[in-house]
Amino acid sequence: MIFSAVVALTWAWGFEIGDLTDRRDLASRLTGAGIEILTIFLIGDLLWQIIKTAIDTTLQGLPDSEESGEVETVRQAKLRTLLPIIRATAMVLLLTLTIMMTLSQLGVEIGPLIASAGVFGIAVGFGAQTLVKDIFSGMFYLLDDAFRIGEYIIAGKYKGTVESFSLRSVRLRHHRGPIYTIPFGDLGAVQNLSRDFVIDKLSFNVSYDTDLEKARKLIKQIGLELAEDPELGPKILGPLKMQRVENFGDYGIEIKTKMTCVPGGQWEVRQKIYPLIKQRFEENGIEFARPSVSVSDKGSDNAAAAGAVVSAHAKKAAPTQA
Repeated sequence: MIFSAVVALTWAWGFEIGDLTDRRDLASRLTGAGIEILTIFLIGDLLWQIIKTAIDTTLQGLPDSEESGEVETVRQAKLRTLLPIIRATAMVLLLTLTIMMTLSQLGVEIGPLIASAGVFGIAVGFGAQTLVKDIFSGMFYLLDDAFRIGEYIIAGKYKGTVESFSLRSVRLRHHRGPIYTIPFGDLGAVQNLSRDFVIDKLSFNVSYDTDLEKARKLIKQIGLELAEDPELGPKILGPLKMQRVENFGDYGIEIKTKMTCVPGGQWEVRQKIYPLIKQRFEENGIEFARPSVSVSDKGSDNAAAAGAVVSAHAKKAAPTQA
């Protein structure tokens, strides 16, 4: 708007801007250079406003992911991740071009500056290898689509929901509240817990006299009931079922079960499963395993040995007198 106003005024006054650049006196050259520099800044600002407005409008126009389908949700996550980085990169490029063109209009030879910047960049690269490593690692994480904003990831000893990232680091919000700011170079292998599905496994111990076939049917029935639940059903992709007998322990039989849920939905389903299993097992006479000790009095040798053990413990427990 400012540029258009200046052009309209010069046209209305019959003033030719090009005449200033043709004159040789100092005042005319300074005025012409000032107008050209102002034009460069105005054009740079106009381009920045166009890019910034387009990106901000796109981000604000994205609907809530809960109201979209799976494909649309993935596309929105990618846009929320990449658009802020594109905006920051565009700002740096436009600012650099504007400064270089301004120096050129002031009569500064920018060729040696560009060459010096290249040499300086190499020196900085050797001195800031960690920074360069972080930037390039971040680029490859984005190209590989390893994680997006809003996803829960585990990377080494860090875990949390991705809130944002810059050119060199990512911000994770731990489920207990703290925020981790981690350089991309320190992430290493990333475990993404928010993609496609989650296979959740539950295990518990039952007594040795348990009818395993009856327990299997009860577990399957519970899984089918939860899959039909209007609230929890959409979170379950594969119903709960008994997978196998995992182990014969000291106190009972360990049973393994599994189910398939949408990422993050397994926690709500777990809260419902455990009380249901306890209730159904108690109603059908199935007991959970618990530690117990059996003492036999058969045979005088066993009885004598047991008596000796009890006497020894009693002597240790008795207070000593000075």
